[in-house]
Amino acid sequence: MFTKKVKLVNSAGFHARPASQFVAEAKKYQSKISVKNLDKGTEAPNAKSIILLLTLAIACGTEIEIAADGPDEVEAVEALVKLVESGFGEE
Repeated sequence: MFTKKVKLVNSAGFHARPASQFVAEAKKYQSKISVKNLDKGTEAPNAKSIILLLTLAIACGTEIEIAADGPDEVEAVEALVKLVESGFGEE
């Protein structure tokens, strides 16, 4: 299992559009991927589900942990962290 922590930087938070981008990226990998909202202690055990991600209510500045377990776990986590750090293309 490979994990990394990252803060959400886009001002609108983790709403439907960034969540759908996150899911689309996560689905590119075979590994099982999960996301934890470290500020609230909640977890989406399947980051390939937009509904589970939206239930985390991740706001700007929230620290999350992305974890993956599988054959491409490092690549998956690194790509998802990069996506979050990019702010999902929002200002």
